[in-house]
Amino acid sequence: MLKKSWLPILLAFVLPVILVYAWWGGFNSVRIEQGERGPYTYAYLAHTGSYATLPDTQYQVLQALRAQGITPGESINVLFDDPRHVPPKQLRANTGYTVQSGDTIRAPLQRGEIPRRAVLLARVKAAERFAPSKTYQALYDYLKAQHRDITMPTVELYATPTEIYRVGEFTVEMQQ
Repeated sequence: MLKKSWLPILLAFVLPVILVYAWWGGFNSVRIEQGERGPYTYAYLAHTGSYATLPDTQYQVLQALRAQGITPGESINVLFDDPRHVPPKQLRANTGYTVQSGDTIRAPLQRGEIPRRAVLLARVKAAERFAPSKTYQALYDYLKAQHRDITMPTVELYATPTEIYRVGEFTVEMQQ
């Protein structure tokens, strides 16, 4: 009985998982290149703790921007600590959204500025929760081949469409 039912099981369970993985960008490759990026103006809240909870803090920024009548741009994270070397409770980041340079940012938000600079870029089109690990692993592998390592701080930008499934382009910038 089991021998005859493998095809329906494959079609009903395995194939949908593979399709969702592909849709979320699981098979997309990370592009790494050198370039110049910035300047950026962004509104943020300081975050301390696991990077896994950055979306919660970022949502608070989004709500505050909307309350202030400011249209948010791309989501942005400035990560100051390497999670391979710093305990999760001590990780520090600024998280928020890019804004227009003339926007007036009020408390509890803070304004951040990142100048134009030479960076190593790693990019992938993938789902928001999936993209960081894929991108940082590719960046790590690329740098390891050159006997280098990821240096902090890094800047993460996520350009995403407005639909609920949030599959956009995730970029990590590491200053050269």
